[in-house]
Amino acid sequence: MDMLRTTAICAGIAAGVALTAGIVQATDRAGSEARLRYGVQKQSLTRLEQRLAAIDAEIGQLAHYSLRGGVGPVGYRSLNHKEKHPGNAEWIQIELGEETPIDQIVLVPSIWRDTKSGFRADGFPLGFQILAGTGADTNGTVIATYSEADRLLPRIAPLLVPCRTKASWIRVEAHELSPRAWDGQYNLQLAEILVFHGQENVALHQTVKTSSHGRGEGNSRKARFAVDGFLPYLMDAYQGEQSIAYVSKLGIGDHPILTVDLGQPFPLNRIHLHATDLSDTIPHSTPADFGIPNKLTVEGANLADFSDAVPLLEYQQNSVFDVGPIITWRFPEKVFRHVRLVVDEPYTGSEPLSRGSQIGFAEIELFSNGRNVARGKQFTANFEPSTRERRIAALTDGMNLYGKILPTRDWLEELARRHDLEAERPIIAEELSRRYAQQKINLHRMGWLAVLLAAGIVCVVVVDRMIRQRAIYRTRERIAADLHDELGANLHAIGLLGGIAESSVDERDDLIETVRRIRALTQRTGAATRLCTNMLEANGLCEDLVEEMKRASYRLLADLEHHISIEGGELLAQMKPRRRIDLFLFYKECLTNIIRHSGATQATTQLTVTEKRIKLTICDNGRGIDDINTNKIPPSLKRRARLLGAQVSAERLEPGGTCIHLNLKRRNWIPFPKNHS
Repeated sequence: MDMLRTTAICAGIAAGVALTAGIVQATDRAGSEARLRYGVQKQSLTRLEQRLAAIDAEIGQLAHYSLRGGVGPVGYRSLNHKEKHPGNAEWIQIELGEETPIDQIVLVPSIWRDTKSGFRADGFPLGFQILAGTGADTNGTVIATYSEADRLLPRIAPLLVPCRTKASWIRVEAHELSPRAWDGQYNLQLAEILVFHGQENVALHQTVKTSSHGRGEGNSRKARFAVDGFLPYLMDAYQGEQSIAYVSKLGIGDHPILTVDLGQPFPLNRIHLHATDLSDTIPHSTPADFGIPNKLTVEGANLADFSDAVPLLEYQQNSVFDVGPIITWRFPEKVFRHVRLVVDEPYTGSEPLSRGSQIGFAEIELFSNGRNVARGKQFTANFEPSTRERRIAALTDGMNLYGKILPTRDWLEELARRHDLEAERPIIAEELSRRYAQQKINLHRMGWLAVLLAAGIVCVVVVDRMIRQRAIYRTRERIAADLHDELGANLHAIGLLGGIAESSVDERDDLIETVRRIRALTQRTGAATRLCTNMLEANGLCEDLVEEMKRASYRLLADLEHHISIEGGELLAQMKPRRRIDLFLFYKECLTNIIRHSGATQATTQLTVTEKRIKLTICDNGRGIDDINTNKIPPSLKRRARLLGAQVSAERLEPGGTCIHLNLKRRNWIPFPKNHS
């Protein structure tokens, strides 16, 4: 199960790293919020949603921030400065004892409970650099540099600084201090500095040098507390099951002993003693040093009877500041199979009902080459547990009250990773909310656009239907007009010619000419009948409008005195064919009306064509029209004028007769060439 969970965490981290690479370019330091926001804005909506889901999945598999309570060492604090000034620099240096490879430096901030924003780092530097050197090299080499632009704050998580070098000392130089919370003065504060070589914290309990030390800080803030191994967090891992700490019964004597057989010799160099779970109440119902011996000796041996025992570590608790959730000590590496903890001064409770010697631990870890070789091994004791639930097997089950006990470096890396993800998540969530809001606006707009489009389609359909109906009406009107104007005039002409033929029976030549004209007219009428639905298909019809008008007047007004005058007739060729035909049929209908209704003996035609308009006037000396107005204009002429897009009017002449005027403007027919003279 643990392996599956570990695999899931690794997969989540790998997915997160892969997605983050598309949002923020890889960097060896914390990226600024501005760069992160810029990268987020460049990503697609799908990629941001995937990134948010990956963050949530990964955060759920990381260690939680569980902060210590009670009394304990806080860390290091420098001298206070009233102003933020580059000259008020502070530094802290860790002597590693000998030159050793290092690959990671971890800075753990001092944590302050802010009354408004909750927990926050206090006195963590805004701008600083980390140097590493060897031997007498006092200048060292800069490993990393940070400024306020890197936006390291706010935070309560540790800051990881990757490196790969060899050093006998490391130094943190703060050139830009931040104000401490309670009075706003500037100083340098750190809860812990860890320097890792693999899983080994080579800075643990090493010598510390500082530029200054705060005055009146009491016993909770000392330079050595920056490397005492005590962190402001409780190990609260995502993985593992809850385990109840082992606690002995009261009155176990003055020298209780715990012994473990590792099964084979191991080169041992470190021990971790995990304090018992104090309680899950606030405030705690037990003191921070509950169950921790006041004096303890750790011995190693290769013989089961410990006749060859060698002391590895002597632990002395001088105050509550020598106790923490995990008591960590390193010692010179030696090879042993058997290890025992000899308690010289056991814990003694202060309450009347709990007085008596007693010890307790949540876990005892023994490390060889960075690995806990005591896990799963069985401790033995020369005393009894307090209850059946407080099993001695809990000392090596690899669990605490919250779950699995992680290697210190892995634990801090998970906390730092949680900080980075929790800083990135609200930026992505904000960008997603902004885009969702924009999508909502766009969707609303699309909805209105769809409504407008639907309305437009309805309008187009209605207009199209109206246009079609109008086209049908105009087609019917034109067919009716063509039938009336062309066929009616032709039939009337045939009737007139028939009368002429009847009166010319005795005149052979005149009769033959009249019959020939009747035949030609009937052929023309037949062709007009076939083409009345579209007279544009008639070959040669009105190509020479002047000649057509003259022939029509000669044919229809054969018995009248007629004069026709045409000016600018050559411009008629510029007209559209449909307009020429309509103009011709209008003229023909005028002549037919003269023959049928006027009783005139004389008629004149005046056609004037210019580049701006066409003006056609047909006059006769017939009976005339009473009450001249547009309402008295024959319907057939008004219909044909409407088809032409022209204006038609009638005028009464004295002492008798009528004039029909037709005006056709230039816009209703093809414009003449500009260079036409």
